[in-house]
Amino acid sequence: MSRHRQSSIPIRTTSFRPPVQKASFSAQEPVLPRPAIHTRTPAMAITSAPPSVRVTADSIALTLPVPPSVNHQYATVNGRRLLSAKGRAFKELVGQQILVALAQSPHRGTLRRTLSQASLSLSIQFFFASALRRDTDGGLKIAQDALCEGLGLNDNRVVETHLYKYQDRDNPRMEILLSVATPAAPVSACPASREAPLVVNPDHRSDSRRER
Repeated sequence: MSRHRQSSIPIRTTSFRPPVQKASFSAQEPVLPRPAIHTRTPAMAITSAPPSVRVTADSIALTLPVPPSVNHQYATVNGRRLLSAKGRAFKELVGQQILVALAQSPHRGTLRRTLSQASLSLSIQFFFASALRRDTDGGLKIAQDALCEGLGLNDNRVVETHLYKYQDRDNPRMEILLSVATPAAPVSACPASREAPLVVNPDHRSDSRRER
């Protein structure tokens, strides 16, 4: 008959963890570049030449990107037709260029006073990438509004408008000139007749009354 051993046998437990090897980079190993961070593009991408402005004592000339088409100038929100993001971006661009140009020009005070008191002439030359797909009147309103708002003028001072359309596939742009209009006599669409004017005698009575 065997007896149970009363003394406990100690059991030793061990655990094995492999040593952590630190990554070592040699001078010959290439360093991987950081991933590029993509920024949000603006509402209206400008693909043409950078804007330019010329300011004189009685005129201001700008070279700007072609404004968005009529279909992209406005958006319908809850039944209301509002200026779209592309339209707002275009007007903000024009306003910024005008502010920078006036700040750097010695004629800014004279120009503001002159344009605010005189009748104005507006000339716009459109250089489209495709002349057949765009018309001139589609960009007239937004260009005139942006220009007058940037100068603090009421657009009803514009009494003369000239629009031109050209084609330039490599550099589509819009060239605007706002200046003081030259006073001129209004031209009638129907030339006056050379015949003597007809004089009506108020005392003249018709033959039917005479017979009575």
